[in-house]
Amino acid sequence: MKDRVGLGWRPQLAAGILANLDRIDIIEVIADDYFDASCKQLRALRTLATQVPAVLHGVSLGMASSVRVEDCRLEKMARLVEIVEPEFWSEHLAFVRGNGLEIGHLAAPPRTAATIEGAAEKLAVAARVVGAAPLVENVATLIDPPGSDRDEAAWVSSIISASGCALLLDLHNLYCNAINFGLDPMKLLKCLPLESVRAVHLAGGKWVCTATARKGRLLDDHLHDVPDPVYKLLVEVGAFVPHSLTVILERDGRFPPFGSLLQEMERAREALARGRALQASGKRMEDVA
Repeated sequence: MKDRVGLGWRPQLAAGILANLDRIDIIEVIADDYFDASCKQLRALRTLATQVPAVLHGVSLGMASSVRVEDCRLEKMARLVEIVEPEFWSEHLAFVRGNGLEIGHLAAPPRTAATIEGAAEKLAVAARVVGAAPLVENVATLIDPPGSDRDEAAWVSSIISASGCALLLDLHNLYCNAINFGLDPMKLLKCLPLESVRAVHLAGGKWVCTATARKGRLLDDHLHDVPDPVYKLLVEVGAFVPHSLTVILERDGRFPPFGSLLQEMERAREALARGRALQASGKRMEDVA
């Protein structure tokens, strides 16, 4: 078993990434940034993918939107997959458009049988057009989606079951949702289909004031360091998931010195290693806490 820990590719981090490829197992590229790229940009991306393993991450397909995914978006993703030859591609279980409107946000839709069926249908179409099924990612939300008739874990689990897709588990999104809605993050984690997890996202966020939450809400903004409780969740993932995992550190702004990002990746490796040791011993975190 060989777990891998890597970093999201951002232009601001390019110099640091290229100078430290010996400490970065894999990179994740935002696919949408290259949907309309020039031939020169695509050649550069392909060259990068020959230097370090790469995966593609979508942010605009809207697998849980109320309308079908536009053919042109899927065709652009298919073209990019063909050029880059990533180890896998992924997209969010998010609502991003409806009735001709783009909301500009990865929103959580109502968690119902209808949205489960709709997401499964979109994922099947995406797999057919792109040539490979995506990993699907859980999203953070500041509000409990109105009209829901089931909780997040049941909704995500049902989509995984119906689509056959693997899960890209965003641990900070999970942590935010648990904290914001009074849940135990560890218990929420254990309600998800962890046997379907193939990749993990790590990120950070901050507390924000809202009109409806007296104590505010924890916002997943990718502008801060990964908090300690998220590394603890990663230990549990490592203790449970039997196969190798790809872990990606996401950072979208307020970039620290590159050495700090390398330290965060090393913490992720240590958390995974601790989880693997627990798995090998047949123990769980609560047994040694």
